[in-house]
Amino acid sequence: MFTEVMTYAPPDGPAPAVTDGLIDLVFADIWSRPGLSRRDRRFVTLPCVAAADDEASLVDHVHAALKSDDIGITEMREAVLHFAVYGGWPNASRLNAVVNEQWARIHRERGLAVPAPEPLLPLTTASKPELRLEGGERAFREINCLPDAPSRDNPYSGAGILNFVFGEMWLRPGLSRRERRLITLACVAIQGASMPIDAHVYGALRSGDVSCDEMDEVALHFAAYYGWPKASRLSQATSEQKRRITRESGALAAAQDNAVPRSQATA
Repeated sequence: MFTEVMTYAPPDGPAPAVTDGLIDLVFADIWSRPGLSRRDRRFVTLPCVAAADDEASLVDHVHAALKSDDIGITEMREAVLHFAVYGGWPNASRLNAVVNEQWARIHRERGLAVPAPEPLLPLTTASKPELRLEGGERAFREINCLPDAPSRDNPYSGAGILNFVFGEMWLRPGLSRRERRLITLACVAIQGASMPIDAHVYGALRSGDVSCDEMDEVALHFAAYYGWPKASRLSQATSEQKRRITRESGALAAAQDNAVPRSQATA
């Protein structure tokens, strides 16, 4: 499994106990579990290694994701942009450089020229400011499974959240919404801020983009690459948001039962 995931063989010969232990745990156990696809696990792993101060791991995982064709170059570049918003632009700038370096390396090793990138323009989202903000409001409500969107009265929520994050980035075609969920979940767990963790876990579960069992797998995989303490907060949020969704579903069912006309209820 190490060779399949990393696209090179594990260390040969005697290795430190920690190396053997990590290979057994991370690759023989976690990467081998059926709860998420290998491609899904890439989208959880990449934000973790991009946020960590470990150049070698970042290079290895970017190279492996591209060389294996689990993630195409256009998808990888979209992942960099998404990571920039939720994981920070400074770390994303390094990730972007590594992506370019490893894409060139793969083609150099294959004796091929690096193909030209896909054109950026035209953008698929609205260019008129009002339409863009309206699209951002719709996307915010749909993605977060909430009835209301933030106000437009300050740069953070208006120009940032509505205009760009939900008016542009989440709507870009380079990644599916599920894949963007996986990147986001890893990023908010890394940041450790309670409100974004709860909000994005809720949105992922409520929308059905990520199932309850898959969310548990995300937390386990995240634990392997960014540590058990922060993974425990993600796992806690998952349990809390499962209960919240169950309560909401029960309240909705009760409201629908109460709305049935008396004549139908007694028929």
